[in-house]
Amino acid sequence: MLRPRLCIGMSLAPTWLSGEGWRAEDSGIEGLYSSDFALTIARRAEAAHLDFAFRPDASFLPVEVLEQSFGFSSLDPTLMMAALTRETSRIGLVTTISTTFGHPYTAARQMMSLHWLSQGRSGWNVVTALQGNENFGLRDMPASDDRYDRAEEFTRVVQRLWQSFPDEALLVDRASGRYADTDLILPIDHHGNDFSVKGPLNIPRFPGPRPALMQAGGSPRGIDFAAQMADMVFGLSADRTSALTQRKALTDRARAHGRDPAEVRFLPGLSLYLGATRAEARALFMDTHARVTRPQRIERVQAATGLDLADWAPDRPITPADLPRDTPRTGQYARLLQLIDSEAPTLAQLLDCPETLASFHWQVIGTVDDAVAEITDWFRAGAIDGFIAVPGGSWQSFELTLSELVPRLAEAGLFRQAYSADTLMGHLQEDSPGPARAAGRM
Repeated sequence: MLRPRLCIGMSLAPTWLSGEGWRAEDSGIEGLYSSDFALTIARRAEAAHLDFAFRPDASFLPVEVLEQSFGFSSLDPTLMMAALTRETSRIGLVTTISTTFGHPYTAARQMMSLHWLSQGRSGWNVVTALQGNENFGLRDMPASDDRYDRAEEFTRVVQRLWQSFPDEALLVDRASGRYADTDLILPIDHHGNDFSVKGPLNIPRFPGPRPALMQAGGSPRGIDFAAQMADMVFGLSADRTSALTQRKALTDRARAHGRDPAEVRFLPGLSLYLGATRAEARALFMDTHARVTRPQRIERVQAATGLDLADWAPDRPITPADLPRDTPRTGQYARLLQLIDSEAPTLAQLLDCPETLASFHWQVIGTVDDAVAEITDWFRAGAIDGFIAVPGGSWQSFELTLSELVPRLAEAGLFRQAYSADTLMGHLQEDSPGPARAAGRM
């Protein structure tokens, strides 16, 4: 199921300000809570013809993180996207709304409003959330299966509400005095385990493709949910093997639900630390994570290997024979384990490797040539359908991503040279294998 071209999004979470990045003179951190900050990113991404700009979100604030970084502090993502609608014209705008802490009527209205304001460019990242229950009157976080049960019902109610006031009902007939054909505007009369919603929605459906749906869960239940509902999956794959595994799981579950697997795009986050040379990129990465402490590194290695290395001699090699037999070989720590298998690093070397210091996203620390080669390899292997760019370390990584990396992918025929559609679902149809299909009214 190879696609003709990549699907590429840009994170509006300013990841290049994480770690020590915000301390650079040109970081622009002072404007973090302004619409201009997000608008600069979105406009640059639109100039590079990206499919969408995306704002992840959280419903809690770990205050201790703010001592060194902005952490999860951010503007409301849906309000942020609304502010971008008049200042952009082609790029998709994907917000995040939690199904655990929200209500489907509110979400349906917000998303359809954003869809009208953007003229068909909105997308909804459907999340069940992992934390934040205490901010919504919940003593404990609901169990994972309960959250996904609620999410499935929530999403289906939203989809039905979008249909409850069809755009065909709008007549706006001045001569006759009829504004709408009310026979077409119907309640949904939903009564489920978590919600009772009469409807109809108090805003008509946009007369064009529906909002795109994204999902970010990587558990078996999350993959099953995405296979049922999502157009895009924001994935977490640190290596190509795990990406291939997740892509296959999505394909299998989509078929089980009667969907064409090509309708579900697997888009892992790609952390990009880019420089003119590999040494420069490596220095940028290490400088960005300079304040990750030794105990924090030890803790991460223990999570990966099962080994408590607090008293391990710095120059003593760590070999496969030292690992517990049941250490998982896939997932977010796979590259760390591959390093132990192939090189038997010392503790000092292991504590300085990227997989110990940074996020669990797919990482490229190197030149634009390195990034092009690795993206091309993963794409042609069928491991990914695209990626969400998560530049790191400095504004330079963001600039190189859009001014050099994306154009190189376009020159190679792996990405569009220019937009041919005006809606997000229209952009997504461009990457679909085979004849183009109508861009999903729902």
